[in-house]
Amino acid sequence: MPVLDTAALLHWPAEKLQGGIVAHSQLEELRKLSPERAMLLESIEMEWLSIGTGDAEAAAVATGDLTRLSPVDLEVLALALSTGQKLFTDDYSLQNVCRHLGHPFESVSNKRSRELWSWELKCIGCRATRKVETKQEAECDVCGSPMKVKRSRN
Repeated sequence: MPVLDTAALLHWPAEKLQGGIVAHSQLEELRKLSPERAMLLESIEMEWLSIGTGDAEAAAVATGDLTRLSPVDLEVLALALSTGQKLFTDDYSLQNVCRHLGHPFESVSNKRSRELWSWELKCIGCRATRKVETKQEAECDVCGSPMKVKRSRN
């Protein structure tokens, strides 16, 4: 039983979704994006679960992807990690965290990411860098300028 990201719920035919594992929070997201699709999916036999996101958040911090993931993304990632099932997603940040952990994933309709990326905060003023640790905007400890999330050049 695969874990399905919202991209799969929106794009795959109903028969392909049957038996999939999904987060309750995805249903609310679907209601906003496509109310008709949400009604259809409520009638399909899928396993709707809710789970804490602590392990998923810790894994996303390790790669620097935390700022790029929504609460729904984190819950979907947590489901994949806790069940050990393959995650189907087009979200490159989710794919990046899975790749970092060695967790199986596949893309839904886009090309699969090809390599592991890491992210860092870089000051727009003095160009100082530091690890991404929270979702909050950061100020540079050196000069006080805003810091932006950039791909790390390991």
